[in-house]
Amino acid sequence: MFKLGVTITRNTSSAVKRMMSTQEPDVLFETLNNAGIITLNRPKALNSLNTSMVEKLLPQLRDWENSKTLVIIKGAGDKAFCAGGDVKSAIDPVQGPIFFHTEYNVNYLIGKYKIPYIAFINGIAMGGGLGVSVHGRYRVATEKTMIAMPETKIGLFPDVGASYFLPRLPVNLGLYLGLTGDRLKGKDVVKSGIATHFVPSKRLYELEKLLSRCTNEGEVQALLNKFDEPPEEFSLADNIKHINYCFAASTIEEIIERLEKVKNEWSIKTLETLRSMCPGSLKITMRTLQRGAQLQLAHCLRMEYRVACRCTTANDFPEGVRALLIDKDNNPKWNPKTLAEVTDDYVESFFKKLPEDKELKFFDAVDAKL
Repeated sequence: MFKLGVTITRNTSSAVKRMMSTQEPDVLFETLNNAGIITLNRPKALNSLNTSMVEKLLPQLRDWENSKTLVIIKGAGDKAFCAGGDVKSAIDPVQGPIFFHTEYNVNYLIGKYKIPYIAFINGIAMGGGLGVSVHGRYRVATEKTMIAMPETKIGLFPDVGASYFLPRLPVNLGLYLGLTGDRLKGKDVVKSGIATHFVPSKRLYELEKLLSRCTNEGEVQALLNKFDEPPEEFSLADNIKHINYCFAASTIEEIIERLEKVKNEWSIKTLETLRSMCPGSLKITMRTLQRGAQLQLAHCLRMEYRVACRCTTANDFPEGVRALLIDKDNNPKWNPKTLAEVTDDYVESFFKKLPEDKELKFFDAVDAKL
C-alpha cells in the first residue's frame, strides 16, 4: 500500500507539473497605459502561430480597437517575432481550413484597423509572421530582423495577404521575394518597404513605454520618427535592375530565360533557388501575385483562401511539409514534377470558387464580398 501510495503521488506530481507547463498562455495580452500589448508567447516554437493563438487574437483586437489608443505586437524572446504558421497542422484537410479562416480574418482586421497598430519585428518573421505585422500601419525592424516568404519550398504559396503586399513593393521585389523565398535582414527590411522604421533592439523597451503614453496618432508617428535610424544602402542594390528586369516577365519560364541572360553570381544563385522549388507552387504563386496586384486586401484573402484550402488536399503541400519538416529527408516528390508539366488548367483549378458555405467569410465586414 505504501509503495502504491508513493507511486501515485509521484505520478500525480508529474502530471501536475505537465499541466502547469502546458498552461503557459501561447499569446499574452496586457494593458500598458493607453496601449494594448500583444506578446506571441511560444518562444521554443519561434512564436509560430497556431489555431489557438489566432482564435484569441481576433476578439482581443476587436475589443482594443474601440478601447485603446494603440496596439503593439511583439514576440517572446530574442530569436523570433513569429516564424510563420504551424504548417504541420495546416496540412490537415479539416484543421487547415479552420486555421486559415481565422488567420485571414486576423490579417484583414489588422489591415483595416482604426487605431495605430505597431509591430516590433525583432528577430525572425516568416509567412504568418508577416501576416500579423505587414498589414499594420507601423512596422519596426531591428538589427535582428530577418524576413522571408519561403512557402514555394514546401509546396505552398505566399499567403496571409502576400498577394496584396508583395506586388506593391517597388521594382518587382515582391515577386522576387515570393518566388525565391530570399531573406532580407535589418535595415534592408525598411529599404524594401516591408518595415516603416528601424530601431535598435536595445531601444525597444524604452520605445514601448513611451508609445504607451501616446494619446493620438500624431504623437505615435512623431515618436517613431524620433527613434528611427536612417537606412543604409540596400544589400540588393547592385542587382535591383536585374530583379526589375527578370521578374517583370509574365511567366516563370520567361523569368528563367531572363536570368540565364544576366549571367552573374546573383542570377546563377537565383536560378539554382528557383529550380529547387516546387514547380506547381511557383506557377500558383505567380498567378496569385499577378491577380493580387489588381485587388484589394479582402479580395486577395478570399482568393488565397480558395488556393490554401485546395493545397491541403493536393499532393505538394503535405509532401513538402513531410520532406522538409517531418521526415526531413529533403527529397519531396512533387506532382507535377516539372514546370513543363504544370499546365494552366492545373493552376487554375486552385482558384475556382469553393461551395458557398466553404468560402472565406469576414466576420464583421460588408465590404469584403466578391
